[in-house]
Amino acid sequence: MNRKPLLKLQQSVPKILLAMSASAALVGSLSVNAAEQETKAEENIEQISVIGSRRLGRTVEDSAVPIDIIGADALKNSGFTETNALLSNLLPSFNFPQASLTDGSDHVRPAQLRGLAPDHTLVLVNGKRRHSNALLNLNGSTGRGSSSVDLNAIPANAIDRIEVLRDGAAAQYGSDAIAGVINIVLKSASSGGSVAAIYGANVTEMDGVPQLESVSEGSDGNLAFTEGGDRSLTDGQTLTLQGNMGFELGDNGFLNISTEYRDRHSTNRSDYDNRENYARLDDGSLDPRELTVNRYNHNFGNGDVEDFSVFYNAGYQLTNEVDLYSFGSYSKREGEGGGFYRRASDSRNIEEVYPDGFLPVITSDIDDFSLALGAKGFVSEWNYDVSAVYGQDAFEFGVINSLNTSYGPTSQTSFDAGTLTYDQLTLNVDFSREVDVSFLESSVSVAVGAEYRREGYQIDAGEEASYAQGTFGPGGAVTDPVDGPFGAAGAAGAQVFPGFTPESEGDNSRHNVSLYIDLETYLTDDWNLAVAARYEDYSDFGDTLNGKVATRYSLTEDLALRASVSTGFRAPSLQQQYFTSVATVFVDGEPTETGTFAPSSDVAKALGSPGLDAEEATNYGVGFTWSTDFNFSLSVDYYQILIDDRIVLSNNLSGDAIADLLQGTGANQGRFFLNAIDSKTRGVDVVASYNVATDGYGDLAFNLGYNYGKNEVTNIIDPPAELQGAGFDQDNLFSGTELRRFEVSTPRNKYNLSATWTNDDIRTTLRTTRYGETQDPSDIPERNEVLKPKWITDLDVAYSLSENLSLSLGANNIFDVYPDATRENVDDVTTFSRLFAYSSFSPYGFNGRYVYCKIEMKF
Repeated sequence: MNRKPLLKLQQSVPKILLAMSASAALVGSLSVNAAEQETKAEENIEQISVIGSRRLGRTVEDSAVPIDIIGADALKNSGFTETNALLSNLLPSFNFPQASLTDGSDHVRPAQLRGLAPDHTLVLVNGKRRHSNALLNLNGSTGRGSSSVDLNAIPANAIDRIEVLRDGAAAQYGSDAIAGVINIVLKSASSGGSVAAIYGANVTEMDGVPQLESVSEGSDGNLAFTEGGDRSLTDGQTLTLQGNMGFELGDNGFLNISTEYRDRHSTNRSDYDNRENYARLDDGSLDPRELTVNRYNHNFGNGDVEDFSVFYNAGYQLTNEVDLYSFGSYSKREGEGGGFYRRASDSRNIEEVYPDGFLPVITSDIDDFSLALGAKGFVSEWNYDVSAVYGQDAFEFGVINSLNTSYGPTSQTSFDAGTLTYDQLTLNVDFSREVDVSFLESSVSVAVGAEYRREGYQIDAGEEASYAQGTFGPGGAVTDPVDGPFGAAGAAGAQVFPGFTPESEGDNSRHNVSLYIDLETYLTDDWNLAVAARYEDYSDFGDTLNGKVATRYSLTEDLALRASVSTGFRAPSLQQQYFTSVATVFVDGEPTETGTFAPSSDVAKALGSPGLDAEEATNYGVGFTWSTDFNFSLSVDYYQILIDDRIVLSNNLSGDAIADLLQGTGANQGRFFLNAIDSKTRGVDVVASYNVATDGYGDLAFNLGYNYGKNEVTNIIDPPAELQGAGFDQDNLFSGTELRRFEVSTPRNKYNLSATWTNDDIRTTLRTTRYGETQDPSDIPERNEVLKPKWITDLDVAYSLSENLSLSLGANNIFDVYPDATRENVDDVTTFSRLFAYSSFSPYGFNGRYVYCKIEMKF
């Protein structure tokens, strides 16, 4: 296919958007519709933010810290239905790569704010802390070693707006708010509603990856392959059904309910497998089946997912002084994600069970539940808010199309591999009021409060066959029932994901109590100052005190300076403290059975584990805002985030001594969590918007977002004495690959440009995003992969068929852009770097163009 015209057009889109912006500015200066522009400007100024300040009525415009507000219209003007993907498309500091072959992370994919770990961002719903998911991201993906909130469990059609605080806020909201805070505000309409159906699919051509045309036996007796042009595919068919409805509760209340159902089929971006699948015949010739076996034997891309979610938001005015509120959710997700193909001749296969080999599949059954109850009102000059929020996430692992090699030819092929469960109960009491102080220009906003939080984390073992070691040898061969060898290379349990063992089981919990105070006032008409302090006491690692100072000074009516400095912390998650498992992990391009052990376990201590403590952070921010009366606004913010004692996953430790230590665990490598590094993150955020109303040509809205971020590891702990003896392949607990993943695996810079034109019954949204250079690092320099900057462009066109019915057509990644194919992007092409055609660290994924149609009815 000739890509030059498409490439030329694609490269022109950013210039087109910039030119449109300049043209719109000219049109706006000539427009006579000034009253309409002033109305829109007033609407922008009056955006009230829940986060960033506890002062009632605080607007985004006069905030001392950077806050983005994303409205419901922006969320629906694209083909993305996953909330993480929507945020990545709209926020330059938000990163959401879509890794594959990463076990549970294929089913709950993590995201990042400002290049930090997923668990460095606090997520709130209606201003209340949301529980995290039970999964711990362990394999070679962004966010390795973290547990985060599953934003994709929150349907976009339930959201009224998303508030993103890009500033450290642990002194205000507690643990995790190092990179910032995301607050999901649910819809609260008491009448009306909408239903929508969205259907789409990937219609794409894999750039740099040829189609396998035929397989034959070459003159040298080896396999010969005939390749064609780039491989064309249509897959990933996705149906999404959404509904939202508002109801009145008596004369003084509301109930708003949102539901979403999504059925997403898998995508596959693997290359063909050129390895011999079967053992050679007795005469040394190829097995004839080599010429007909399916060579696309891996599934590298999105897995099959079916999920359902329902959210409600309710409020009732009990008296003039008391309001009751409640919100909650339930979601269920079932998914399948492929592992690594076991060839027919592989020692992990049993040919009596799978004559042609097999692709084991990890399944997920995720149940997520949340309920919030509260009352707020006014008493004795104090505003109060009392609430209780409970959330639970259960991740049940399964394995299908697999076997336990050590059980021989009678092994079962599907397994219950165990369940992870996380739950969280949060109780809050908050008070606030205005206090007049004679020597100050304005009253002082005083907010005080207390919080109690109890967290629990439970691991339930899988069925015995999922983890046990039987008496059969490699390939299911009959062997000595006492001395073995057993299984395949010593591995026990279900292939691809051995179940959690009884030794891994645990039911652990902790609690913490916190007290906070926030003060905010205007020292002069133009100078705002806010200070906050928070004390927290944890039952498992002690207490911490953190503070924050933020200020804003208006130089003119349009121009203001702002700055903040704060300290913060992140408590080690229960998942990091207690998770124990064995799974197949890629190490320098090769799969190996790797065990993850609790930092307090005997295995981890034998390797030098010092146990876990909290991370400590210091945030600095300085910037300015400029807002004009002709609907143009600009903000520029510089930030620096220093994190000490950062919790990371150790190197995959191996060697003879490790193998002896891990006997009977099913693993041949071991790792655990520890406070291993200090880091520095520096960057700049730029956000600009411009709205213009024309005479007879509709309305135009332009947005520009830019983020530059640099992560640097500034210190690494000294190697423990335990690793200095013979029998270890490493002398350090933290590998060079992991160090470089922190520093270079997210885009150094990112641009978001968008233009929306609305005219009568037509709305057109054009977005383009430039993702800066990203790296997929390796300890072997020849396998280090540098992903060049790329522009990804989306187009959405909506037409109102009637007052209540609209139709949208569009495409995400309309120019079908891919990262450079791995086999053309590294010097040392291994079997698996060739099979898995693109890097999982690509910040825009590797599924290619996605086209869709949406029909929506409002009532």
